[in-house]
Amino acid sequence: MSLLEQSAVRNRLLKRLSPGDFGLLQPHLRPLATELRQGLIQPHVPITELFFPETGYASITTAGSGKVEIGIIGSEGVVGATPILLGSDRTPYDHFVQSAGEMIAITASELTAATESSPTLRRLLLRFVQTLLIQTAQTAFANASYNIEVRLARWLLMCQDRIHGDELTVTHDFLSFMLGVQRTTVTLALQMLEGNRLIKARRGRIAVLDRAGLLAVAGDSYGIPEGEYARLIEGA
Repeated sequence: MSLLEQSAVRNRLLKRLSPGDFGLLQPHLRPLATELRQGLIQPHVPITELFFPETGYASITTAGSGKVEIGIIGSEGVVGATPILLGSDRTPYDHFVQSAGEMIAITASELTAATESSPTLRRLLLRFVQTLLIQTAQTAFANASYNIEVRLARWLLMCQDRIHGDELTVTHDFLSFMLGVQRTTVTLALQMLEGNRLIKARRGRIAVLDRAGLLAVAGDSYGIPEGEYARLIEGA
């Protein structure tokens, strides 16, 4: 099997690596097609593989009966890195594919070996972990401080960032699960955004019509993790 070339990958984190650091990972990178709702990392189970999304994105959710989304990872990052880079081998949270696409897989042992031999690789990956921790904290802040319309606008913007397009594939039921509210609450929030011509909701799909309008609704709930990513990763 031919090796993946750095110029051909679409994952923004892999693209930011120095040629030498990418070369440490290159022999171990394996392309993977993903399906909707495909499990990537299970709660309380040793992590054996990590995933660099190329297209599509993954959700991190709490486990148990009261599941709520606490993180989203797309082509800007790597799924499963936080516990591995911080010296653990598992997480209490569920990680699964929310938008099907393509990822690049690597075993946890191979990534660990590479980071142990390269301080610059470890530093860049830890910077991504920092941005993900900020995203999680911002999600908690948004859930505690803002109404459902603001939280929905923020969520749609975050998903749009990761599909690099305008149309999301998502049902009302799944939105209620992600945002931790009743389905009827999500429906009313969607109707509000649609009434202001910010989105167009169809069965199983939501099209973003006015990103600037969504940004205005989301306000301060959106933008801090994104700004930190630009500073820590793209500005590195």
